Amino acid sequence: MGYLKTADEKKQLCFTYLAFMLNGILALSIGSLLPFIRDSKGLNYAFAGLIVSLHSVGNLFSSFASGTLSVFLGRKKSILLFNACYALSYVMILYGTGNIMLALAFLMTGLARGASSNFANYTVNSLAPGKAGFLNALHAMFSIGAFLFPILLTILTRTNADRWVYACYFLIAMGLLSWILYFLIPSSETPKEKTEKKKNDSSVGFFKEPLFYLCTFTLFFYLCAEQGVIGWLITYFVDTGLLSNSLSQLMASVLWVMILAGRLTVAKASQKVRKERLLLIMGVGFVGFFFWLLFSKSTVPIVLGIMGFGYSMAGIYPTTVSFCGKLIQKYSMAWSFILTLASFGSILMPTIIGKIAEHAGIAYGMSSIVVVVLIDLALIIGLNLYIKRNQKDFAD
Repeated sequence: MGYLKTADEKKQLCFTYLAFMLNGILALSIGSLLPFIRDSKGLNYAFAGLIVSLHSVGNLFSSFASGTLSVFLGRKKSILLFNACYALSYVMILYGTGNIMLALAFLMTGLARGASSNFANYTVNSLAPGKAGFLNALHAMFSIGAFLFPILLTILTRTNADRWVYACYFLIAMGLLSWILYFLIPSSETPKEKTEKKKNDSSVGFFKEPLFYLCTFTLFFYLCAEQGVIGWLITYFVDTGLLSNSLSQLMASVLWVMILAGRLTVAKASQKVRKERLLLIMGVGFVGFFFWLLFSKSTVPIVLGIMGFGYSMAGIYPTTVSFCGKLIQKYSMAWSFILTLASFGSILMPTIIGKIAEHAGIAYGMSSIVVVVLIDLALIIGLNLYIKRNQKDFAD
């Protein structure tokens, strides 16, 4: 943490990292729990896709609203308000009755997730503007949380599927703990942020910046693919009969172990290799390994495909966000718009997959992700060309 100068900055970074790890446990649990919730509550593919999308709707809304609300309440009060939705949402999943209550619960998990993402990414980008290593380390913490939960769920449900409810009790406890961590963060506004606030342009001039569109749409299509795969991966393996239920849960953990490894690799490599070059390499791997995974029909190729896909996709989001550092510094509203518009991708794709699966089968639903990974690669290439033409603006 040599880049940070004061004890308050270091403490804030550490607490933000820990809270974001819990966010990984809480936010990514929905994909692992979905098959159990479907069976327990008798849901069809279309409604399952809808509630996964409602999670993303909540994420979208709070990504923007938490940033706006922080202007009036302060960043700390804003995150405490939204983060309280985590514990409450899992109480509702356990004890709520009817589809409306379940839909509201999934919406609330998204409200908490979006606010946490806004808070964490904004905080780290304010503490270390444009530093891809710090942002990849932040998202590595998210990955740690994401791969731990499927392991716990597999242990709990190995002999009795009904024991998924105990995983919900665990998530309620983690939701309370994450709220406590945000409460303990010493300040919701970094010293750098206080210094820069007067300099920031509160206009929407970023809409005239090509970088805004390149970053936003790269994140949009990345989130289409990420949420589509993470939200439906376990259901895809189980319902096609490619893998057993317990092995499918294990694959979710393998995915997140590789995402963790990839983000740590990118955090280290970004100190020596230009970020845009790393982003292009990841984009090519992202597409290649998704095709591999889609055409794999036995356990060993599936495992290799998941490992390659997770490792390749790992650094795309945080590295792309790191290119937004100067935009965020220049325009105080830029990050909320980037995060909000990009989040539409994670809303649309699960529903599209669910609709296709309902009419043609889950295999065809998953195949629809091919389109978005190819578009995302094209945007990554475009972002690379833009950065090469404006290299002086992107020197770390």
